[in-house]
Amino acid sequence: MEEPRSRKWNPSTKLTFLVSLITQESDYQREQANSAQESARQLNAEIEITYADNDAIQQSQQLLDVIQNRSSAVNALIFEPAGSTALPHVARAAAGAGLGWVVMNRGDDSIAELRSQYDSPTCIVTEDHRETGRILGRQMAALLPDGGKVLCIQGPSGSPVTGWRLEGTNETKPANIELKFLRSAHWTEEGGHHAVAGWLRLATSHDTDIAGVMGQSDLIALGAYRAFREHTTGEKRDRWLELPFLGVNGLTLGQDAVQRGMLACTVVVPPSAGPAVETLVRAYREGIRPEARISVTPKSFPDLGMLAPRGRTHRHRAE
Repeated sequence: MEEPRSRKWNPSTKLTFLVSLITQESDYQREQANSAQESARQLNAEIEITYADNDAIQQSQQLLDVIQNRSSAVNALIFEPAGSTALPHVARAAAGAGLGWVVMNRGDDSIAELRSQYDSPTCIVTEDHRETGRILGRQMAALLPDGGKVLCIQGPSGSPVTGWRLEGTNETKPANIELKFLRSAHWTEEGGHHAVAGWLRLATSHDTDIAGVMGQSDLIALGAYRAFREHTTGEKRDRWLELPFLGVNGLTLGQDAVQRGMLACTVVVPPSAGPAVETLVRAYREGIRPEARISVTPKSFPDLGMLAPRGRTHRHRAE
C-alpha cells in the first residue's frame, strides 16, 4: 500500500490555504472571503476560495478533491460547514494527508481525536453563537419594554447555529416577549422573503399581533422587510415597516441597513476566516500549536444603551 504523502511545509515556499465557504449569496460569507484574503495578503500567504452553493455533498467533494490531489500546493483547509455536520470523515482524510484543518463557526467533537493523533495544526475558530442569541434577547428587551409577540425567522433547520442562537435568545429575552417562529431555508435574503411572503398568505397571520421582527441573519431580516414592503399596501404596509427589525452579522450590509432605518439593530459577528488564516500561519512558521477552540466575540450594534424603546403604538395586527 502506498504511504500517505507528506504535506510538511517547506519554509522556502509560500503557504497556501483553501477556504471553503457556504454560498456567495450571503454577505457574511463574502466578508469571510474578504477577511481571509486580507489576512493572507498581510502575512504573505496564498488563498484559494471555493463555495459549496449550500450543498454539503458538493462541499465534501470539493474538499476531498484537494486532499486527494497529490500535486496540490495547499497546506491546510479552512471551512465553514454547509450542512449539519463538520464532515469528520473529510477531516480525518485531510489530517492523514498531512494537511492542516480548521473548522469555522461550528463545534466538532472529532477535533480532539485529530489533535491527539496527528501533528498537523487542527482547531475550531468560531463565533459564540449562544452569546449572539443572548444579545438578541437583550436587544428585544431594550426595544420592547412592553413586551409582545416577535416574529422570529430562524435559519435552516439543518444548521445547529439556528438552535444555538435560539438557546441564547431564550436565556435573556423577557418573559413578556413571545416568539412566533418561521423558518428560512437558507441564510439569505430570498430565504427570509419566501418565509414571510408565505406566512402573509395564511389566514392565521391576520390574527397575529406583532410587536417586532427578528431574523437570525441580517439577510433573513432584510428579506422579511422586503416581503412586508412588497406584499402589503397602504397603512398596513406602513405599520409593518415601522416595527423594529433585528438581524445578525452586523458587517457592512447590516450596519448600513441600521443607518438607513431598515433594521433597528444587529449583532456584529466578526469574520472568523481572518483569525483562522493568522492561526495557521503562526502554526506553520513559528511552530505554535493552535488552541483547540478560538472564539470571536459578537457585540450589539448600536450599543444596547443607544436603543430607543418602541411603544405599544408600533404593534401591528395583520388585517
